[in-house]
Amino acid sequence: MRHWIEKQRYIIDFTLSSLLRRKVKNVGLLALYTLIVFILASTMFFTYSIKKEASLILKDSPEIVVQKIVAGRHDLFPVSYIDTIKKIRGVASVESRLWGYYYDSLVGANYTLLTPPRNGSFTATGKSAAKTTVVDNESTDSSKPLFELNGAVLEPGTLIIGNGIARLRAIGTGDYMPFLAFDGNVLNFKITGVLSSQSELVSSDLMLITGEDFRKLFGIDNSYVTDVTVIVNNPEEIAMIAAKIKKRLPQARPIIRDEILRTYDSVFNWRGGMMIVIFSAAVLAFVIFAWDKASGLSAGERREIGILKAVGWETSDVIQMKFWEGAIISLTAFFTGVILAYIHVFFTGSIVFEPALKGWSNLYPNFKLTPFINLEQLTTLFFLTVVPYTVATIVPIWRAATIDPDSAMRFTGE
Repeated sequence: MRHWIEKQRYIIDFTLSSLLRRKVKNVGLLALYTLIVFILASTMFFTYSIKKEASLILKDSPEIVVQKIVAGRHDLFPVSYIDTIKKIRGVASVESRLWGYYYDSLVGANYTLLTPPRNGSFTATGKSAAKTTVVDNESTDSSKPLFELNGAVLEPGTLIIGNGIARLRAIGTGDYMPFLAFDGNVLNFKITGVLSSQSELVSSDLMLITGEDFRKLFGIDNSYVTDVTVIVNNPEEIAMIAAKIKKRLPQARPIIRDEILRTYDSVFNWRGGMMIVIFSAAVLAFVIFAWDKASGLSAGERREIGILKAVGWETSDVIQMKFWEGAIISLTAFFTGVILAYIHVFFTGSIVFEPALKGWSNLYPNFKLTPFINLEQLTTLFFLTVVPYTVATIVPIWRAATIDPDSAMRFTGE
């Protein structure tokens, strides 16, 4: 065993010196190889991490969201339906919601407007409600604010905006923002707070507004809401209660939390898959390049192999030398590409592939992804990059190792 280890050490030493003698050619191969690994690793890291972030955020989302559907489109939900849902056995609570989109032609961006729920469960990050206070909109105590989040008070005529909106419009607390209402009137709202940048993944385009102002802006009657959320007593009965809601309200569409999670997974799997498919052509070109490099030995390389065999090297020794040459190049490219991809995704916000993976928009969320890397990702990446290179070079390596020493030393490349 010791003899075998010593032999491998000598072979590796010779391989390193051989690589350095042809450093221009090998540096070009290494740079191309590293680029391929970097592209695939960046796509995998970003897709997996943003899916993980979405699952962590959505795990505290409503168990069931109930919408009204008319002609296959989302319609306003009648408040009278709420009592019907509350009467279903197993339903713990039903909460109405008012939310919608507003297009700002000045900057070409869509904002999400939302009225905070009355039960105090809303948080900008979805992690803690300790600093959130909600007072029932029907309260007669005018001394209490309708909503307060981290010191920002939400009252009629005011807004709390997301950090992305504040950055895009260059506005902040104390400024006013105009809106064109459904009837053509202009409504001015005072900004009383900006949501934390830590929540920007979900709140970049978000505006918190009172129910009164929301209805005034969009012209929605008090007998309607956008949709309702349902909390059930037993999580095991979510699907069954959703089926009961559908049975009692045929025009309703209950959406359970697991369906939302699957939708997000599908969206990001599709985006990541498209990126990998697009760059698969580059991977194929690299495999062809690696095959050509391994099979198209230069005159110097052929003479080197001939001399080695003439001085006593076995065919297996030459194959081992070429194996270590490929292993050094592939592993160096693999680890360098992975490290660069890690820095690219988790420290620079994936600036190279951001538009393709996030989508195109004037209102981008600026957020820092939490690294989520496991053995499965690295193993998949290894088989996508290192294995094709190894397979593409193994046959040419064997052919090079079986070359006749005399003909190899006489070979001039003509």
